[in-house]
Amino acid sequence: MSTAELHTLTGAYALHALPDTELRDFERHLADCEACTQEVRELSATAARLGLAVAENPPREMRDRVLREITTVRQEAPAHGRPERTGGSGRTGRWYAYALAACVAAAAAFGGVAVWQNQVAQDARQEVDRAQRQSEELAQVISAPDARTSSGELTGGAHGTVVVSQSRNRAVFLASSMERPPSGKVYQLWFNDAGTMRSAGLMDPKASDDAVLLDGPVDRASGMGITVEPAGGSAEPTSSPVALMDFPTA
Repeated sequence: MSTAELHTLTGAYALHALPDTELRDFERHLADCEACTQEVRELSATAARLGLAVAENPPREMRDRVLREITTVRQEAPAHGRPERTGGSGRTGRWYAYALAACVAAAAAFGGVAVWQNQVAQDARQEVDRAQRQSEELAQVISAPDARTSSGELTGGAHGTVVVSQSRNRAVFLASSMERPPSGKVYQLWFNDAGTMRSAGLMDPKASDDAVLLDGPVDRASGMGITVEPAGGSAEPTSSPVALMDFPTA
């Protein structure tokens, strides 16, 4: 299983839902990946906060209502019409959407229900939806029939691979062994539009291995660059690029 696929298993791991083979692979990965360790910690804390808030005996009809509402959770579309992924990310990506429903169902099934503020639950659900959409789009770009890749060595012995799908008009950047940026700084990705750099999002400053869906469409960009910017990013590059990569051509 690739590093990019392992990054998508944090939700299923936090819910103890990985099969034995994937569990062993992910726990080996987790020992060396601070980004996944932090994400697992945050997902587990969210589940605990939802499940261990002030507990009350639920009304008799609560359990039936919760189980009915679970059926309204948006699920991943059937794979008909697109290639089926053989890795774990296509299947486990659904766990991001199921996390809150699973916590509520478990609380109801064991005779207690968590009472939490509406804003907390809404914020958590929005974060789950955002993570799910990004994970699904990243997987769709990598598995697209017209996906093309280009790889190269980066500063400090790091390695980078960019995957571009013209049909989806999106790109993914896969990095390994990247040095951490200086304190208070972050790696920012850029589309290279004929020499004009267009922001494409930020990398996780704590992750030496990362899989990033570039923000925005590829359009006519011929490549991408990476610069070191202040935390939060910049409107335009403020430093020399630490890497420049051309997009693959058909």
